[in-house]
Amino acid sequence: MTGQVRTVDGRVAGRRGQATRQKLLDCLSEMLSSSPYRDVKVIDVARKAGTSPATFYQYFPDVEGAVLEIAEEMAKEGATLTDLVAGRSWVGKSAWQAAEDLVEGFLSFWRRHDAILRVIDLGAAEGDKRFYKIRMKILNAVTNSLTDSIKELQSKGKVDKDVSPPAMAGSLVAMLAAVAGHQKGFQSWGVKQAELKPNLALLVHLGVTGKKPTK
Repeated sequence: MTGQVRTVDGRVAGRRGQATRQKLLDCLSEMLSSSPYRDVKVIDVARKAGTSPATFYQYFPDVEGAVLEIAEEMAKEGATLTDLVAGRSWVGKSAWQAAEDLVEGFLSFWRRHDAILRVIDLGAAEGDKRFYKIRMKILNAVTNSLTDSIKELQSKGKVDKDVSPPAMAGSLVAMLAAVAGHQKGFQSWGVKQAELKPNLALLVHLGVTGKKPTK
C-alpha cells in the first residue's frame, strides 16, 4: 500500500497503525470468502484480527467502508486486464492465441477475486453507485481495448462495416463477466473447466474477427 494512510478522523496512521489496518482488511477478505457479506459484523472482523471494534472504527466507518477499500485495491489490479488485449494481433493464428489469452486471464482474475467481486455485483445490482463504478472500472479495462481492436480490424476491411465495435466489445466483456462469475455452475451442467475455455475463446474470436479461428 502506498501513500499516506489516514484514520477516520483524518490523522495519519503510523507504521503500526497501517499494519493493523491492513490486517483488518485481510481478515475481512478472508471472511468474505466463507461467509455471506450481510453476515459479516465489525466485532467478528476485529476478533479475527486480534483487536477491538473500537480499533476497527478508527480506520473504517463500517464493514461496507472496509469492503469498498478492498474493492478499490482490487480494481487497480483489474486495470491491468487491458494488457490482455492492448497491442495484440487479431489476424490469422495470432487471433486465436489472443482470444485464448483473454479468456484465461479474465477467468483467472475472477477466480482470484471471487469473494469481493460477488459483493461488488451485489452492490451494483442494488443500485449502489460506488460499487457500480468499481465494477465498470474493471470491465472498461477490457472493453475499451477490445473496442479499439475491432475498430482497427474494421478500418482495414477485415470486419463488416455494420458491426458496432463498442456494442460488440461490450457484449463480449459482459459475457466473459457472466461466465467468469458462474464458473462453478458449469460443473452442474456437466461442463469441465478444460472444455469451457476453448469454447469461450471461440465465441470471443468469432465476435472480434467475424471468422472461425485459424489454429
